Amino acid sequence: MKGFNILLVVLFVSFSSVGQDSQGNENGLKSYGAAITLENTKEAKHMLDAYHTMTAADTLQTKFTARVKEVCKVKGCWMKLDMANGEEVMVRFKDYGFFMPTDIEGKDVVVNGLAFVEEMNVEDQRHYAKDGGASDEEIGKIVTPKRTLGFEADGVLLKQ
Repeated sequence: MKGFNILLVVLFVSFSSVGQDSQGNENGLKSYGAAITLENTKEAKHMLDAYHTMTAADTLQTKFTARVKEVCKVKGCWMKLDMANGEEVMVRFKDYGFFMPTDIEGKDVVVNGLAFVEEMNVEDQRHYAKDGGASDEEIGKIVTPKRTLGFEADGVLLKQ
């Protein structure tokens, strides 16, 4: 009987934490992934300056705030952030450990993680365009690799 009670406690604790990938805080922010704070957060325009000095082999551990331009409509597994001058940053989530809500376009987020620059091949561009709801015509126009600004987030704060 003692073993059965221990099993019940373990199961209760396990099931009570399932699905708790986000939590709110006192600042009206909802947290996803690793817990992060607003301390030392850069503005998008300052982060863009840092991206412009990077090459494809560079990475930078950082935290910045920007507006969500687009999010994966399938399950929230990536988002694009609007930076100054119409540029955007493609954000993916570390080890697919968490996802964002699919209805957050136009909302501000703080992302914490690893910034990098990459050459995105045509196949990946088309995949992300399809996930973003692009038409077949728009997808067909993607024919060359492009330099993209990337970010692997380990934590995100969503401003409500």
